Amino acid sequence: MEQNDVILYTLIAYGIGLVGIGVWARSRNRDNTDYFLGGRRLGPWLAALSGSASSSSAWTLLAVSGAAYSWGLSALWLFPATLSGFLINWFLIAPRLRVLSRETGAITLAEIIAPAEFGAARRTVLRVAAVIVLFCFIFYIASQFEGAGKAFQAHFGWPREAAILTGVAIVLAYTFLGGFWAVSVSDMVQGLMMVAAAVLVPAAALVALGGVGELAPRLAATASPVELSLTGPFTGAMGVAFVLGTLGIGLGYPGQPHVVNRFMALRDGPSLRRARVIAISWAVLVYAGMLLLGLCARVLYDIADGEQVLFEVSARVLPPFVAGIVLAAVLSAIMSTADSQLLVAASSAAHDWNAGSPGHTSGLSASRLTVVLLCIAAALLAIFVAEDIFTRVLFAWHAVGSAFGPLLLMRVLGYRVGARGTLATLLAGFGLTVLLHWLPQTPGDAAERLIPLAVALTIAWVCRNSGND
Repeated sequence: MEQNDVILYTLIAYGIGLVGIGVWARSRNRDNTDYFLGGRRLGPWLAALSGSASSSSAWTLLAVSGAAYSWGLSALWLFPATLSGFLINWFLIAPRLRVLSRETGAITLAEIIAPAEFGAARRTVLRVAAVIVLFCFIFYIASQFEGAGKAFQAHFGWPREAAILTGVAIVLAYTFLGGFWAVSVSDMVQGLMMVAAAVLVPAAALVALGGVGELAPRLAATASPVELSLTGPFTGAMGVAFVLGTLGIGLGYPGQPHVVNRFMALRDGPSLRRARVIAISWAVLVYAGMLLLGLCARVLYDIADGEQVLFEVSARVLPPFVAGIVLAAVLSAIMSTADSQLLVAASSAAHDWNAGSPGHTSGLSASRLTVVLLCIAAALLAIFVAEDIFTRVLFAWHAVGSAFGPLLLMRVLGYRVGARGTLATLLAGFGLTVLLHWLPQTPGDAAERLIPLAVALTIAWVCRNSGND
């Protein structure tokens, strides 16, 4: 049997399994609390692995390994950047948000930052928040579908459009049917596959290299001085900016609705404490593995597109069946983020948009229709507006993180920010990120990753405990 046949059959079996999860989960959805938050009954393994997988998309498996391949040692800053985000979320945000969401009955992040005390202004705040989520997540979801296109192109030579639409169909099927339960269970499976790929492929690459001891001397012999520098081509103040900008990636974690909703869904405190250990361990294995893979690939192969490193290496060092599992792991990364973001974006459109209206209710039919429409919009963006995964993901990541992160931080620390302050924070964090994204790039994108967040946090801090003003 040809290698591509083995890979294709593996993926077909995997896709059928995901749709089966969606069918199973359909019966567990009685209302929007079930559809969007799993009835707040998530255990530690489900919460930790699904939350980790949904925060670590195709960007992790493709773009992080690609950055290590293209940048050299300066990509190592991505490890403390992402790990710090996990630590902030699980130790600072998660325990307080779990309790706060139960006390307020909130099922979305927007409801947390816009409580009922806002009165008539709450509807405006919720709608602005919904627009920001929809805008950012359409870009983010499109990047996942772009990753699917690269995966199928690398192994099968499929047309890019057909590859993207295949990934869209699978994600849409089980998200539409099963909602949060289907997304969380499938994300747990996908999280396990991601960590397996992040351990297996770098290990095989090290064997091909001749062992761990061969990596450093061969890097030193083949890499340029820039590629061996921890600040890349930047020195002095620009080098500091590069490091701070890269570390700033971790500061975006608290503001990600598709990640923090797992904290709102945890069933109890003991589950949270166990989930914390699982999630941090997962992050260490996956991110260290991808950086190691990129560095190994630098001295082993000449690869035209850095974001194809995982595919290229697995195809050369692994048996066909195992290479099929690796490709499934990449699609796992894509789908585990796309499904969570589809669900959060649907909750923004179907639930948050009118949540501030008297007597508002939103049914499951409206929520499922929103999932379909968002999936179509993201697919069209992926097909007609091509962009590298690394750039597109980080733009969406920081736009939504700078808008929501400071407000969530204020809330979990016990401060209240009034309606006007909340609006100002949302617009400053989001608007400045969009503006700086279109201006000339700074080292490590420091301006885009740090300035909007700092300005938004300052506004939230100044407006804390300001009632409904």
